[in-house]
Order: sequence, then C-alpha cells, then structure tokens
Amino acid sequence: MDEVWKRNEPDSPCVKVCVMHPEAKICMGCFRTIGEIGNWSKMDRAERLALMEILPHRASQIKGKRRKRR
Repeated sequence: MDEVWKRNEPDSPCVKVCVMHPEAKICMGCFRTIGEIGNWSKMDRAERLALMEILPHRASQIKGKRRKRR
C-alpha cells in the first residue's frame, strides 16, 4: 500500500451486504444503524473503536429474523 494513503484508523466494518433489517433498523451485514453508517467518516478513532466493540453483540437482534427467500 502506498505510504501516502496509510491512515491510523480502524477499517470500516462494512462487508458489502447493505440490507437494513425492517424491524431492528440495523444493517444485516455490519450491524450498524443508518446513522452510524452515515457518520462513520465523521467519527474519530476512539468513537469508531467503541462502535466496533458493540457491533458483534447486535447480531442477536436479527438472528432468526432474516427473510426467507421465495
């Protein structure tokens, strides 16, 4: 990677599965809310790391609630 573009910040949790759960109102890929996704670029390192810590715990909010394919 080019040294000019290196940054000391956490990578985005986005996994390119951008589908908002209609009830839980969180992304089914990264578990962020629409507000958190929109504010990611404005967050500082500490805010991003704090959010990254809680995202795995949100998976249970949508577990078993995914839509079945027709």
